[in-house]
Amino acid sequence: MSRNLSEMPTSDAVAQLNSVKYVDLREISEPNKRVFNSLRIVVEEAVVNEATAVVSDRPELAGLLAGAHPIESVDGCKTFQLSWKHYLAYLVTEELVGSNATNGYDDEVFTGNILRVYTKSHFLDHVMRDTGGHIQEILHYKIICLSHLIDVVSYYTPDVEVLASCEGFAKEGWLQ
Repeated sequence: MSRNLSEMPTSDAVAQLNSVKYVDLREISEPNKRVFNSLRIVVEEAVVNEATAVVSDRPELAGLLAGAHPIESVDGCKTFQLSWKHYLAYLVTEELVGSNATNGYDDEVFTGNILRVYTKSHFLDHVMRDTGGHIQEILHYKIICLSHLIDVVSYYTPDVEVLASCEGFAKEGWLQ
């Protein structure tokens, strides 16, 4: 079976996800233990909250933080769920040490913004080198979050849904 691996999954939800500027990871789980290696990732849109100033009790940071605003989820932000019915591997990396540059590495090829689809990547090379017995072509997705980079390798494209706006998450302690 031949597929065009450079194509982004198409749906209104994917378009909405790729149109936001920032997302925060809220949940990553393997929700259905009866389905071998299913994966669910929930991310929440975040925006520069102009209504709130960043403050610190450390005087040495006062000048640096002057005029700064937090990037956080506020009322009206969207929550997205990405679900894979089966994954081969996934990796969660702290975003400061991971590969997430807009232009990436010269030897990697991807499309997308927040949700990227790679046709050539270091992670894909690693998975291909360290695994075998594949039954079809492997797809590599990366979700670019504020504090995490999530790489997922699967035979399948994810189902992407807009769950709801994020009203109430801040009150429930989701924001740190």
